[in-house]
Amino acid sequence: MKQAHFKKLIQPNKELFYQDLAQLIAIPSVKGQAQVGAPYGIENKRVLEKIMEIAESYGFKAHLVDDAVAYIQVGEGDEYVGIVGHLDVVEAGGKWTYPPFELTKANGKLYGRGILDNKGPIFSCLYGLKLLIDQGYRFDKTIRILFGSDEESGSSDIPRYLNQEKAPVFAFTPDCKYPVVYGERGILNVVFETTLSAQSLALISEIDGEQGRSFVPDVLRCMVEGQALAVQGKRAPSNAPDLGSNGITLLAEKIKETTTNEELKHYFTWLYDCLHEKHLGQGLNMAWQDEMSGYLNVTPYLLEKTKTGFKLGLSVRYPVSFTQEQVMAGLEQAANEQTIVTLVRSLPSLLIDKNRPEIAQLTKAYDDVTGLESTPVTTTGATYARFLPNTVAFGPSFPGQKGIAHNVDEYMDESDLLLNMEIYMHAMLNLCE
Repeated sequence: MKQAHFKKLIQPNKELFYQDLAQLIAIPSVKGQAQVGAPYGIENKRVLEKIMEIAESYGFKAHLVDDAVAYIQVGEGDEYVGIVGHLDVVEAGGKWTYPPFELTKANGKLYGRGILDNKGPIFSCLYGLKLLIDQGYRFDKTIRILFGSDEESGSSDIPRYLNQEKAPVFAFTPDCKYPVVYGERGILNVVFETTLSAQSLALISEIDGEQGRSFVPDVLRCMVEGQALAVQGKRAPSNAPDLGSNGITLLAEKIKETTTNEELKHYFTWLYDCLHEKHLGQGLNMAWQDEMSGYLNVTPYLLEKTKTGFKLGLSVRYPVSFTQEQVMAGLEQAANEQTIVTLVRSLPSLLIDKNRPEIAQLTKAYDDVTGLESTPVTTTGATYARFLPNTVAFGPSFPGQKGIAHNVDEYMDESDLLLNMEIYMHAMLNLCE
């Protein structure tokens, strides 16, 4: 099958593709309270049921594993090539131009929560497989597409799946960037808890505003010595802090310039001097890097007043040649006095042999469609590849595209989404030769 033939398959079917994709976007599949038969909340279970309904309408037989992962399969073999994506999404906070849970086409772009991360890309794999099978193509290997429902909140759905099903012999997840991603940096979420006197704490209010570990906070407010302070930053994904403007450090700057209390001034000066626009760890004396994965990356994501002081949350993504122990030692050394550093989440780094023949097949699919000559890369992101053996990330963002997922007005260029489908069709054929 020629590349031009794939384009001719996709173009006349794209509106039907969008109609079914819109049904997935419409479900606000943000993790909710666990219920019987719905471990990640009713909406996350509902989106799994919807993808199964759509897949069955295409003629696939759909399966549900432990109410956590749905999958379809072509072929009967026990060993399978996998494609794994997720249908859960992060909250649609902030001010959106378009309804977040409605697929909107405008100015050559498709908008909606999950269009990029990850409903659009994983559904394009399913639809691309449908187009190939409708054309009569038969695969020499078993291929399975998995739809998860807890990637954004810890990926506990994958262990549930692996408790009942075999791991793939090889898989890719369309939930990162191109070209093939063979390495993912280690990730630590840490909390700095700093003790301040009751007299100082009485001079400042609670910090008001939306904060979470997946994004750079933007709008924050508080009262300091009777004065109302507010900042307007710019939201961005926590793994791309340079694309945002962090409300935490902006607020620290205002507080240190406003307060007459020496203890408050000292704390917020330390916070500002160490972290404001110092995304590469230089303010913490941790400007570390390696050749494979680049620089360490630091993002403040939480500032919270407690009964005894302040809690500061940091997301740290560290190069693959460094260890968790090295990073924690560096953070403890950089911490302000009267501060306890606590590790709250750890994802070790990941390295896959970039010379695996399957990686060469994915690279060929990408290069054949784009006309480029690519080599495998590493990422600051975290994907299912850390939890499912023999898995690499592959797409959907093209080089230079950053800061779209987890943001307001999440979008994909229409042409890019269709180009993804084309690449994934080539990838499925290549992997199943």
